[in-house]
Amino acid sequence: MASGVTGSRKFITLFRLETSMQLKKLALLCVASLGFSATVWADINVGVTLSSTGPAASLGIPERNTISLLPTTIGGQKVNYIVLDDASDTTAAVTNTRKLISERNVDVIVGSSTTPASLAMIDVVAEAQTPMITLGASAAIIEPQDAKKKWVFKTPQNDIMMALAIAEHMASNGVKTAAYVGFSDAYGEGWAREFAKALELKKIKLVANERFSRTDTSVTGQVLKIMGAKPDAVLVGGSGTPAALPQKTLKERGYAGQYYQTHGVANADFLRVGGKDVEGTYLPAGPVLVADQLPAANPVRKSAMEYIQAYEGAHGKGSVSTFGGHAWDAGQILKAAIPVALKGGQPGTPQFRVALRDAMEKVRETPGAHGIFNMSPTDHLGLDQRARVMVKIENGRWKYQETK
Repeated sequence: MASGVTGSRKFITLFRLETSMQLKKLALLCVASLGFSATVWADINVGVTLSSTGPAASLGIPERNTISLLPTTIGGQKVNYIVLDDASDTTAAVTNTRKLISERNVDVIVGSSTTPASLAMIDVVAEAQTPMITLGASAAIIEPQDAKKKWVFKTPQNDIMMALAIAEHMASNGVKTAAYVGFSDAYGEGWAREFAKALELKKIKLVANERFSRTDTSVTGQVLKIMGAKPDAVLVGGSGTPAALPQKTLKERGYAGQYYQTHGVANADFLRVGGKDVEGTYLPAGPVLVADQLPAANPVRKSAMEYIQAYEGAHGKGSVSTFGGHAWDAGQILKAAIPVALKGGQPGTPQFRVALRDAMEKVRETPGAHGIFNMSPTDHLGLDQRARVMVKIENGRWKYQETK
């Protein structure tokens, strides 16, 4: 009897040990399974390089502020935004892009703020086959489409769209001759080409064509040449606060013709730096700049106001700028494309990056702060004439101009 009890006790002890070992194995399998799942279902990482300091800071700061307003979950996946400052320097923008791709394994790049930096980044993203949404304005960043530029998308309006708006306004206001003074870089050169085309279409003669650097402190020589040509109107092809310099110099020298700027100056810092010297200036801009002044039937008013409310809710009334709107629109494109891309691969993999690029080409009727986006394999901007309005600076504020 005693031996039977002893045997039973041994059996129970062995059973308990075996059960314990099986439970431990099951627990280890669960942990391993969870670890594998975490690797497969990784977060979506968005790498961002912006000109938060340097000459283009008036563009980069509102863009950086806007990134913090973008959704942190898309398609059920967590989204991380890794933001770096390139200090308005092309080399730094390239270095940041390489770092974000190689060290942070990002799924997409957003940036940079300027055309020169964005152009320099193309080789890096194409080599890594990582899609990029640039906030630079020039059409040269995405056109003509080729094996490299197929990885690049853009949210700011193309220069030709805005140049035509300026030329049309000039023609309707009796301008017969015009002068141009622009940045001596890709932005300025791109605008010079498109402005010349637009003037030719409207039978307006270009009588002076000058350049200056973003970091120049004097443009007296260029201004004297322009004044010698006696144009009816002058267009400054610049962006941010440096674009105020030629206009202030022209004012000091007594030029009394009509002034125009590009959409590259549409922020509060330009108004602050330009002061009374930029009063009466005309420029084309995205609808977001004057969204509250747009007719109720305007197709962009609602989506533009959504951005304004989000930005001003975080940074105060009157703080919004068109540049931040470009970053917001990059977020809207990602919001539309990521759920589709998740069907083709998981974040952190080459398959997902390819699927995301393909999905961005299929974005349709996506409303943003600046317009309605309809991408395609041959159009990586996707904006139409709904993405521009004419604006005048009156009493230090932006005033919507009805189209004649």
